Amino acid sequence: MSHLSERPEKPVVGVSMPHESATLHVTGTALYTDDLVYRTKDVLHAHPVQVMKAHGRITALRTEPALAVPGVVRVLTGADVPGVNDAGMKHDEPLFPDEVMFYGHAVAWVLGETLEAARLGAQAVEVELEELPSVITLQDAIAAESFHGARPLMVTGDVESGFADSAHVFTGEFQFSDQEHFYLETHAALALIDENEQVFIQSSSQHPSETQEIVAHVLGLHSHEVTVQCLRMGGGFGGKEMQPHGFAAVAALGAKLTGRPVRLRLNRTQDLTMSGKRHGFNATWKIGFDADGRIRALDATLTADGGWSLDLSEPVLARALCHIDNTYWIPNAHIAGRIAKTNKVSNTAFRGFGGPQGMLVIEDILGRVAPQLGLDPMELRERNFYQAGQSTPYGQPVTQHERIATVWEKVKENGGVADRKREIAAFNAAHPDTKRALAITGIKFGISFNLTAFNQGGALVLIYKDGSVLINHGGTEMGQGLHTKMLQVAATTLGIPLHKVRLAPTRTDKVPNTSATAASSGADLNGGAVKNACEQLRERLVQVAATQLGSNASDVRIVEGVARGLGSDKELDWDDLVRTAYFQRVQLSAAGYYRTEGLHWDAKAFRGSPFKYFSHGAAAAEVEVDGFTGAYRIRRVDIVQDVGDSLSPMIDIGQVEGGFVQGAGWLTLEDMRWDGTDGPNRGRLLTQAASTYKLPSFSEMPEEFHVTLMENATEEGAVYGSKAVGEPPLMLAFSVREALRQAAAEFGPSGVGVELASPATPEAVFWAIEAAREGKASQNGHVANGHVVNGHAVNGYAGDGENRSQASALSGA
Repeated sequence: MSHLSERPEKPVVGVSMPHESATLHVTGTALYTDDLVYRTKDVLHAHPVQVMKAHGRITALRTEPALAVPGVVRVLTGADVPGVNDAGMKHDEPLFPDEVMFYGHAVAWVLGETLEAARLGAQAVEVELEELPSVITLQDAIAAESFHGARPLMVTGDVESGFADSAHVFTGEFQFSDQEHFYLETHAALALIDENEQVFIQSSSQHPSETQEIVAHVLGLHSHEVTVQCLRMGGGFGGKEMQPHGFAAVAALGAKLTGRPVRLRLNRTQDLTMSGKRHGFNATWKIGFDADGRIRALDATLTADGGWSLDLSEPVLARALCHIDNTYWIPNAHIAGRIAKTNKVSNTAFRGFGGPQGMLVIEDILGRVAPQLGLDPMELRERNFYQAGQSTPYGQPVTQHERIATVWEKVKENGGVADRKREIAAFNAAHPDTKRALAITGIKFGISFNLTAFNQGGALVLIYKDGSVLINHGGTEMGQGLHTKMLQVAATTLGIPLHKVRLAPTRTDKVPNTSATAASSGADLNGGAVKNACEQLRERLVQVAATQLGSNASDVRIVEGVARGLGSDKELDWDDLVRTAYFQRVQLSAAGYYRTEGLHWDAKAFRGSPFKYFSHGAAAAEVEVDGFTGAYRIRRVDIVQDVGDSLSPMIDIGQVEGGFVQGAGWLTLEDMRWDGTDGPNRGRLLTQAASTYKLPSFSEMPEEFHVTLMENATEEGAVYGSKAVGEPPLMLAFSVREALRQAAAEFGPSGVGVELASPATPEAVFWAIEAAREGKASQNGHVANGHVVNGHAVNGYAGDGENRSQASALSGA
């Protein structure tokens, strides 16, 4: 066992415990960025001047009327920026634009004594616009060849010979939905200037170091003149990895110019209309199988809807390509990627970061073609699992291939799948208007940032004379339990009780140059750094203890706050040990560092081993569908997830449950609509509130929900043998969508491949049922009551169809 993964005697890691801030959360006493406004004197409030056109060039911007509004202090425009007028890492996101790129784009910000004064001031600002042509839908972008950024290409084997060797070839097209993060806490920042003209920003940011960097270059400062702190976030899900930077920069600019603290917090409508989403995708594909149903070749093009700027679209697309194989070996592949440029908000990171989009393509293909191959979808998936010695299409060996089958079989066992499938068959035979189905899907999700440089973490651990310990690390807390795990790691490494350790908020002046808390790497990177810092301190203290105990340093163990020498009855309490070390002038602070080893990635060749390891899991979902309406319920879900040796089992099970439900929301409920008409509201987000954008809630939870963590799953080379848990479970929700597809197919004759839109709303399921009844693949564009459903127009407005499965030429050869 590696040094990093080995656990000492009586570790605190592996013990189930509640979230470190759980009591604060449920009592309402946990502080978030905007709560700090009420503890800060003379705060100004910022409000955006939004332009409600999809695309246009600003010809006039008159701020004088706003200054006449009582309570308005200043209007911020591009002329006020002392540094670089850009909020993006790609330098394609002007903070104060002179060209409106999406409906609701903020072109100026008003500062007021009250939020209402700032709002009225923003209304008074006069903007004249020369409207320009806009591209709203992903289909229109493809037709117009409106693309930006890199166009990666992943090739392995010989695709043409693979198709020549195939007994069955299918082609199709699939377009699926974007998704709103809908974190409980909207984007927020509070900036102030101290007596030394230093900029201090409280930001709801997953990436404080990058927020610091952007603010510094907007203000024309060096990074050491800017400090960013993140107390905690009320959810992030990737939406606060890149997009908080500009809002923090606006607040900081306002504070710098006025000398007063500036608060910026978006209301829900502003957050929905101004911030990016999960990338919607279009996929065109051709796949070949041999006579036994094994994949021989795949040729696909994935097009991501990037929105108006690049943001993180390039790495999102790269990860989508890296995950199109999921758990299946594809010996011959040609996968092309491209990013559509549309006049919508700039899409960004979202839990899974492109992985869900890539995996969804192959899972949709297998679900659609299984009936035409005469195979049960479960059997088709099993036949294509990775085996020993096989590598991904980008060249990384799949070293734990056996775990794919292990979690799969465990789910079948835990869920009593064989017996339940027989019960479902009997139920379906007896109920012509209601059908049930059970589907299993698995995941193989790569853990690490695609950009190798991001795979590093830092920590600062301080031991005080009274024996108490304070840890700082570079990761941020957004409710996922990272801080809880870091407390457990520190207590385990030092060999002390958990109550001795406290964690400080994430700050850029304590741990510099940190990576985003993203890519499911928070515990791996920061845990490694915390462990490293604590090991330095423990080694120093062991030397002191050895002298006091009359033992060799190598024989000293610190367990539950007591130092003992092997074979000796002498003991030294932790507090006494620390005090003794202080008087011996032993340093009681340490900076820890961790870098993920063994990574290599050539982005141009699209080859290498970008991931430290793969996370595995499987889920079995049973649904019941009403044949009259398409309405459905999730009767039962069984999950087995590989998290290595869990650092904190209760936290991890919560992450699995939450990720799964969020994935089910994306795939079945969250139907984002944009106005694609040529009217005055072209480009407007139509689903800009919880009243029109349906989120999963208690009523969508599985009636039975069983989550099991894989046993005996130590991950060598990861902190205390654990594995990442944040993102992978989201993709287990494919099982719900595949179960809905199979239930819809039960209404028709056997052997028909059923197309299903994503999100698979009740309406989408209804049309899939109708198509199954007709004995053909589901098609879009069915007309009901004069409106096209699952096509372009519903309830009198035209949607762009981006979240719809497209009709495809699904033909067997």
